[in-house]
Amino acid sequence: MHFSTIAALLSLSGAVLAAPLNTNQTVDAPEGPAESNSTANNLDLITKLENAATAVDRFALLNDGSDWKFDFNAPPGGITKGKGGMTVRSDRKLFPALIGTGVSMTVGFLGPCGFNTPHTHPRSSEINIVIEGRLGTNFIGENGGPLITNTLDKLQMTVFPQGALHTEFNPDCDSAIFVAGFASEDPGVQQVAQTLFSVQESVLSADLGLQGTDSINGQDIEAFKDKLPANVALGVESCLAKCHIKKN
Repeated sequence: MHFSTIAALLSLSGAVLAAPLNTNQTVDAPEGPAESNSTANNLDLITKLENAATAVDRFALLNDGSDWKFDFNAPPGGITKGKGGMTVRSDRKLFPALIGTGVSMTVGFLGPCGFNTPHTHPRSSEINIVIEGRLGTNFIGENGGPLITNTLDKLQMTVFPQGALHTEFNPDCDSAIFVAGFASEDPGVQQVAQTLFSVQESVLSADLGLQGTDSINGQDIEAFKDKLPANVALGVESCLAKCHIKKN
């Protein structure tokens, strides 16, 4: 088997398969879903908002103040949760007031060493500001582009160009919170490792240079896919050691 080769590929982005957080390292973040947002996931309303002839007509469909408020403390969905924390998104489906505005937002709650695994947004650039703790960031804009790295302190910001592979991680033993703004009501997201291991076995083997005598069989691929961490994962090994978080 060639797990070591595949693991080396993932280690370039700092991915680590680790044990759950200790009880004293949990993230203070929303549980959801909420019951108060009556417009969330309302497909009939969304269709009417999309077909409204003017902005004034859209406003008439959202004539209650609560229709224009999204509560990240009690979101109506959009939670992505893993061992290292969670992200909560507000897009046009969960917050229909966004329709016609061209913007959306995600808030990330990262526990100690929490890691928002490498991903892309196919329909938007991202501006990212830290509001609690610190954040390490990496991005590569496209093939041939340099690796851009930063460590952001509280109230510092960076930008990830549309479609760029990027990641955020908490390098400290205290929790961190970031806010990501998007120039799209539906920016989308695609996790890199999880997507890569979803392609056909023969294509994956060719991409990793493991054909012929070095080929990996379907069972090997499936076994490794099962070990990929859910986003948000526990992060880089040096942080885990510093914060005394044990990995499997």
